[in-house]
Amino acid sequence: MSKILPESVSNLIEEFSKLPSIGPKSASRLTFYLLSKSDQDIQNLGQAILDLKKQLKTCQNCYNISENDPCEICQSPQRDNKIIMVVEEPLDIVALEKTDFTGHYHVLGGVISPIDGIGPENLRIRELLVKIKKETSPAGGLKEIILATDPSLEGEATAMYIAREIQKLGLKNLKTTRIARGLPVGSDLEYADEITLRRALEGRKDY
Repeated sequence: MSKILPESVSNLIEEFSKLPSIGPKSASRLTFYLLSKSDQDIQNLGQAILDLKKQLKTCQNCYNISENDPCEICQSPQRDNKIIMVVEEPLDIVALEKTDFTGHYHVLGGVISPIDGIGPENLRIRELLVKIKKETSPAGGLKEIILATDPSLEGEATAMYIAREIQKLGLKNLKTTRIARGLPVGSDLEYADEITLRRALEGRKDY
C-alpha cells in the first residue's frame, strides 16, 4: 500500500489501525473521509487530539479522569457517600451515569489477567481497601461496595479476589454485592449460553 498511496496517507492509515476495533479497511475509510473534509475541519480534529490530555487529571479519590481533582462526582454533595461502585475503567462510569446510580466510584484501572501479566498489585485494589477501612469508620458511614467489573472470566476473577480481600477486613456492617448478569433486552433465549441463562435466573426479581 505504501508504494501506491502517498506516504502521509499510508502513515495515517497505519495510525488509525492501531486503535481498538479498527482494522485496515476501517482505517482506510477514515483516512479517505478526512481527505474529503476542509483544512479547517482537519485542523480542528488535530488540535482536539493534541489538547486531549493537556487539561486532564486523575482524581486521587476515585481515579476517574477529570479536569479537576477531586473530580465533579467526588465533589458533588448530592452523591451518596454510603455506596462505592468498583469499575474497571473510566468509560464504565460514563455508562453507569446513565442509570439512577447516585453513589461514588472507584476505578481499578483494569482487571486481573495473568496471561497479560496483570496481577492484583498492578491494579488499584490496595487503594480501594485503604479507602474502605477509612470510610467505614464512624465518621465515614460506608455501607456497601458494588463490584461492577465486566462479566468476563477476568472480570469475575477480579470481583472474587476483591470480595475475598474485603472479607478479610472483618467489617460486619459493610455489604459487598455484585451487579446482576443476565439476558440483554431484545435477545432470544434460544441463542443465550448456559452461563447467561443461569445468571438471569439467579438475578430474577418479583414481578
